[in-house]
Parts: sequence; structure tokens; C-alpha cells
Amino acid sequence: MKTNLLAAASIAALVAMTGAASAVDIAPGKAMDMVLLPKFLGILPFDQAHQGAEEAAKELQNSKPLQFLGPTPENSVAGQIEITTNATTQGVAAIMISNNSGDQIVPSAKAAQAKGIKVVTWDSPIPSAEGEDVFVAQVDFTETGKVMADMAMGILGADGGKFAILSASPDAANQNAWIAAMKDALKDPKYAKLQLIDTVYGNDQSEASYNQANALVDKHPDMKLIMAPTSVGIVAAAKALQDGKLCDKIKVSGLGVPKEMVAYTMNGCAPQFALWSFVDLGYLSYYTAYGLASGAIKAEEGATFKAGRMGEYKITKDPTRAKGLRVLMGPFSIYDKKNVEAAAK
Repeated sequence: MKTNLLAAASIAALVAMTGAASAVDIAPGKAMDMVLLPKFLGILPFDQAHQGAEEAAKELQNSKPLQFLGPTPENSVAGQIEITTNATTQGVAAIMISNNSGDQIVPSAKAAQAKGIKVVTWDSPIPSAEGEDVFVAQVDFTETGKVMADMAMGILGADGGKFAILSASPDAANQNAWIAAMKDALKDPKYAKLQLIDTVYGNDQSEASYNQANALVDKHPDMKLIMAPTSVGIVAAAKALQDGKLCDKIKVSGLGVPKEMVAYTMNGCAPQFALWSFVDLGYLSYYTAYGLASGAIKAEEGATFKAGRMGEYKITKDPTRAKGLRVLMGPFSIYDKKNVEAAAK
């Protein structure tokens, strides 16, 4: 019995030691060219992600300036592919992509990997996971669908009603995954009185999203809510309803930035919406890409590392994609009149 107890104690000590040593400290000071590639330039969330990435770059003492490169909204797919191809030609160490190109970006991403470049996606992954080392997920995509369903029910009340989705682009993997997750969530009997009647795309352009919101109003006179899982679309939809003096009749919800949504929440047009920190997402994405490119960590299930002020993270299988690996950030923040003004400062 004593021998067994000693053996058990030894095993427990070994497990404890292994656990304590499992999270890799990523050594700073490596000089590596790295590219942060958003879906496109010119919107606040991606600027915030850039801010977070620059914070991480400073902490990790990378003497090479971070390249923040992105296409225009009108040329997002071709532009992302071109930037990835050019970065590969330049021989950078890592490319961090918020993918807006679906699997169209796979050939250029694979070409980057073939040259030893680490490809980390963030915000929006490569659907097939081909050409991608790791995806840094802002939140669990399945949870996103439930959060949107809960917000819809919270806004529409016990009687429910008809609502439509105003998404970004048909090729945006994150948007498509969130919409699919919401449709799955709606199968729960508790959401039985919520009726999803339409899905449209504004391509994450303000004017196009504004026009799509107005088209939904014209097409569905009994619609009670527009759910926009895009920071551009939610603002455009709220403005369209405000301009049309329709906020008493139709509400807006989805994913948005507090600074851009505060007025629409306080006037009742968008009673509730959700988001995560894009600053933190950029920060974590940089730490992940730097760790991979420097050789401190490998893109394999179970690899654990320390990401500065954000603590420890583990690379796991992505439950939403058969071949993908992910680092899960989280959590969601839900905003309403009680907290949106403080968050917007």
C-alpha cells in the first residue's frame, strides 16, 4: 500500500510539473517581418486589432515594423490574395489574415506555407483550413449563434416576430458560420416564435448595407428586427431605420462597436448588441503568429503558450471545421443602455 501511495504521489508530482511547464514563455527579441491583413482597411474594428498587434509587437521587441496591409472594400477578395502573394514573394515570417476570400485564398496561403511562412487567421478563418496553421477565434462560433438568438428573443419578447439578417459578404467564413449557428439555435423550441425570413449582404460597405436595410423594410412590412452580425452592417441598418423614423417599429441588433453604436442604443433603435475586444484579438493574434514564426510553439493540438497580459492559451481542434486548429479568445460582452456609454469612452 505504501509503495502504491508513493507511486501515486510521484505520478501526481510529475503531472503537476508537466502542467506547470507546459505553457511556453515566448522569448522576445526576434527580428521578423510580419503582416497583419484585415478584410479591408477603413473600419474601426480592424484599426483596433492593429492597435493590439502593435502593442504585442512592442512587448515582444520585434525590431521589424509590423506591416498593416489591406485592400479596399470593393476589392477585398482579389486584394487579399494579391497581398498574400506579394508578402510571400518578400519572404516575410508570418501573415495574419482576417479572411474575406473563402477558400479562394487557399492557393496563395499554401504557397506562403511552402516557403516556410506561418499563416495565422484571425476574426475569420479559411473554411477548409487548408493553407492555415492556426485560427485565432474571437469567440466560440457556436455560441455566437445562440447569443444572437437570445438577443433577438430579448428584443422581440414573448410574442416573437419576423426578423432578417444583414450580413457582410457571402464569402466571409465567420459570418457564414455565425448565421449557420444561429439557424441551429433557432431549432430549440424556446425560439419557436422567432421567424427568420431573409438574409441579405451589404459586403461590409456602409452605403450598400444602408440600401439593403431599406430594401428589407420595403420587402417585409411586418418585419420587426434586423440582425446584423457585422460592425459595418449594424451601424448602417440603425442609421437607415433612424432616418426613416422606424425605430419604434423595427429594431436592430447584432455585433457592433460600442463607440459607433452608443447613440442608436440610447435612442432605442438598437436596444442590445454584442462584441468582443478587437484590441485583444489583434494582440493575441500577433503573439500566436510570433510564437509560431520564432519556433517557440508548433501548430499542433495541445501546444500551450503565454500571451503576455492575456495569460495562457492552448491550441485545440476547431469544432467548427474538420481540419482546423484554433486558439479561442473569448468572451462576449453584451451592450445595452446600462453599459454602452461607459464602453464607448
